[in-house]
Amino acid sequence: MKVVVQRSKEAQVTVNGEIVGRIDRGLMLLVGVGHEDTEEDAKYLADKIAGLRIFEDEQEKMNFSVKDIGGSVLSVSQFTLYGDCRKGRRPNFMGAARPEQAEALYDKFNGLLREQGLHVETGAFGQMMDVAFTNWGPVTLILESKA
Repeated sequence: MKVVVQRSKEAQVTVNGEIVGRIDRGLMLLVGVGHEDTEEDAKYLADKIAGLRIFEDEQEKMNFSVKDIGGSVLSVSQFTLYGDCRKGRRPNFMGAARPEQAEALYDKFNGLLREQGLHVETGAFGQMMDVAFTNWGPVTLILESKA
């Protein structure tokens, strides 16, 4: 699995003009699932993200996690994270999981974040979505479950 983690002041996802997910401060996640990913990958990343210390303390040091600040998570499925652009000009998405596998693992990942005590909003899996957010810092990290 691959997750782009962005510290956010606010974020929302809109589908067909309707807001389907919205948070105030917290984490904006773009989540990609590969065809070799398992529940262990989802667990590893959910644990890592829930405890990731990327929010600043009083001395402006990144010492707080999203849980520490009482923040929320907006999780958006993003199969294009598995786009391979090494050959030609059109991305190859052969590394992305099939939709039924990806959706199940994406749902499991979000459930694991909720089990950590986080409020999690989502986009609409498999839909064309408009994602808007304010990247706070900016802070953007890319996490992968496979080294």
